[in-house]
Amino acid sequence: MKLTVNGDTHDIDVDEDMPLLWALRDELNITGPKYGCGIAMCGACTVHIDGLAVRSCSVRAGDVEGEVTTIEGLGSPDAMHAVQEAWNENQVAQCGYCQPGQIMAAASLLTLNPEPTDEIIDQAMSANLCRCGTYPRIRAAVKSAAAKLGGA
Repeated sequence: MKLTVNGDTHDIDVDEDMPLLWALRDELNITGPKYGCGIAMCGACTVHIDGLAVRSCSVRAGDVEGEVTTIEGLGSPDAMHAVQEAWNENQVAQCGYCQPGQIMAAASLLTLNPEPTDEIIDQAMSANLCRCGTYPRIRAAVKSAAAKLGGA
């Protein structure tokens, strides 16, 4: 099957039932999306398909239609995405394990809603778990990224 990931098209020989997460990690060696729970509850595996955040652990590789973007493809070779910049500026990461999924969820949120309120940020990001509890810094980073992107 063909998968377009981060702008490159790949031919991979996998069972179409294989979760997208494993196709990315095991077949394409793209390790930004993390395995957290395997049941789409933690968000560590969040990627974009055509710009929308999805849990790659629960999407069959054979069902993927459209462009997959992982944390590795979010910015450009010359610059980080505004969300990545805001994450650094707000010192969000502690252990870092959930951060790729958090960043991908935040980027998708800001695409859908460029001026989110605190309540919308909290609601949208609550589906991505952070064991270190950096939620106040996550909210601040999302607000900062919104401002960078011309939103709130």
